[in-house]
Amino acid sequence: MNDPAVTINNDDDLAAQQNTSNSDALVPKAYIIPFILITLCFPLWGFANDITNPLVSAFSKVLQMSVAEGTWVQVAFYGGYGVMAIPAALFIKKFSYKAGLIVGLGFYALGAFLFIPAAGAQAFAPFLLAFFVMTCGLSFLETSANPYVLSMGPASTATQRLNLAQAFNPVGSLLGMFVATQFIIQKLNPTTDAERRALATDGSDGALEQLSAITANDLEVIRNPYLAIGIVVFVMLLVIAFKKMPRTEEKSKSLDIRGTCKRLFANQNYREGVIAQVFYVGAQIMCWTFIIHYGTEVFMKIGMAEQAAEAKSQMLNIYAMIIFCLSRFVCTALLKFVNPGKLLMVLAAGGIFFSAGTIFLEGVIGVYSLVGISACMSLMFPTIYGIALTGTGDDAKLGAAGLIMAIVGGTFLPMAQASIIDMKVVFDGFSATKASFILPLICFVIIAIYGKRSQRQLAK
Repeated sequence: MNDPAVTINNDDDLAAQQNTSNSDALVPKAYIIPFILITLCFPLWGFANDITNPLVSAFSKVLQMSVAEGTWVQVAFYGGYGVMAIPAALFIKKFSYKAGLIVGLGFYALGAFLFIPAAGAQAFAPFLLAFFVMTCGLSFLETSANPYVLSMGPASTATQRLNLAQAFNPVGSLLGMFVATQFIIQKLNPTTDAERRALATDGSDGALEQLSAITANDLEVIRNPYLAIGIVVFVMLLVIAFKKMPRTEEKSKSLDIRGTCKRLFANQNYREGVIAQVFYVGAQIMCWTFIIHYGTEVFMKIGMAEQAAEAKSQMLNIYAMIIFCLSRFVCTALLKFVNPGKLLMVLAAGGIFFSAGTIFLEGVIGVYSLVGISACMSLMFPTIYGIALTGTGDDAKLGAAGLIMAIVGGTFLPMAQASIIDMKVVFDGFSATKASFILPLICFVIIAIYGKRSQRQLAK
């Protein structure tokens, strides 16, 4: 693999500061401050993802909707990624990574601030619009930040550099999960679903006023964390806007979409990387979403009350995220010594092993096996991302969009798993919840194959 240092052009004369002594550095000295600023963006979308997941049930309760109606939160959330990934890539190609970051942070902040009128309207649609606008920003942000980090130094350390930046993403995820639990779910009015429905069907002015007051309070509870993160994001926007940042030299500003797509799809390493990313994101969302169902089922079988079983399962989900975060730092260090493709293959093999344990092991051991999958997933997204973009040159900007669009794997694959879980039992009484984890197992098989194939490509 060729290993040229990245040449940059910058008002700060960063290019002049770079010298041959750090040609193999993880982050050349001239790029340290810009690298830190971009890395601080990575927790921002982790926070957005994991504070939003519990809101499916929250909106269902607060606005008296079915769970199916509540899942429109996820449709709106991931819809932004799907709609804006390509436009973001084209914008970045025409302008710059910095411009893409500024636009992304702007949409992110705007979407978060739209929670203010949405809460005032006491309607679901304005919240869906807010989610969509926010994730349009996240699409710009991720499409810019990931390849930008790859470009901040030599190609030989690009994947390791991206893994270092991505290691801070689960920090934001943990914070989002904590805020959702402590400042949203536990702060909602304790009025039950049945009591809210009774107030709605009562029809009297007093009952409707009481219900309206409860709903208004709960929507403000949902609104407040988004208002806070909106302020944080806006401050980050100002910092990056006024900081002179490195700019990758462009061979061409022309938007040869047809030519770029043709080259990308002809690139086996990239093409298979997009497929692997779809299945990775699906596996991640499946394992983290349905650990609650799996754990609750197991703990209730051993005599635990339903509420206590759910609480314990949620705590194990947090532990899984902590393991995920710690493992990413460890795996990032291992990339100094191990081929990225080989490490990806080994971790995918671990995911297959733990998925099989989740399916076939009984009791608490099966739950722990499910938690263990998170240690294996920690490296996968940034490593697949970095491997897939290897050797794509300026096509990386549009290529990055394809890898961001792969996040849609987090929509249809969990839906497929949920349909299996709804069957309750399969194969002559076998738990459908346990059987459903055959889907993550298949995902890890596909990722392991990609790791093996990319290992040979990277060794050339």
